[in-house]
Amino acid sequence: MNILNITSKNIALFNENLRYDSPADILSFVLNLAERPVVTTSFGTYSAAVLHATTKVNKQIPIIWCDTGFNTDATYQHALTLIDKLSLSVDIFTPRLTTAFLKHTIGTPEISNPMHAEFSEKVKLEPFNRAFKKHNPDVWITNLRKDQNTFRSNLDILTLTSNGVLKVAPFFYYSNTEIVAYLKKHRLPIEFDYYDPVKALENRECGIHLKN
Repeated sequence: MNILNITSKNIALFNENLRYDSPADILSFVLNLAERPVVTTSFGTYSAAVLHATTKVNKQIPIIWCDTGFNTDATYQHALTLIDKLSLSVDIFTPRLTTAFLKHTIGTPEISNPMHAEFSEKVKLEPFNRAFKKHNPDVWITNLRKDQNTFRSNLDILTLTSNGVLKVAPFFYYSNTEIVAYLKKHRLPIEFDYYDPVKALENRECGIHLKN
């Protein structure tokens, strides 16, 4: 069996079978099948959970970080702490334009501003597409969780992107309380000083998952 056996026709059955498995068991299952897995992270508040769980199974897995250039100082320190603590193999993708130039020409427009779509494309979607073109993954591991927003509540542990990449959310059914307990158990840091200028609002989707 390989990852290609998981299709849009049978994925519900796989999700049913994985529903009560631990993140470690879910990751062991998919990583045993994957040929070109990656993890994506923004080094957000609870990002340490998926990074820790995944690297416990595969220490060499590529970690894709699309750094918008608009992160808080605390987020950059959080990233450095986790990279060191977990010995992460991080591949950083940044916008083709500098943060200073983007601030001068576009700023950080509000969601209602027509410029927000262009801003999102330049600082997050284009770097993300470039990252996926380089790594060409068959499995994409992410820290999506059901309770984060309405869009994500309609997903599941496994979903298939429009390009046929298997997207895996091992903590999908974890509540905030459960994921904090996981982080505390493994003595992993939590960083609340985090802001995504593309997402803007905590319960809003950033765009990458809407299109993938």
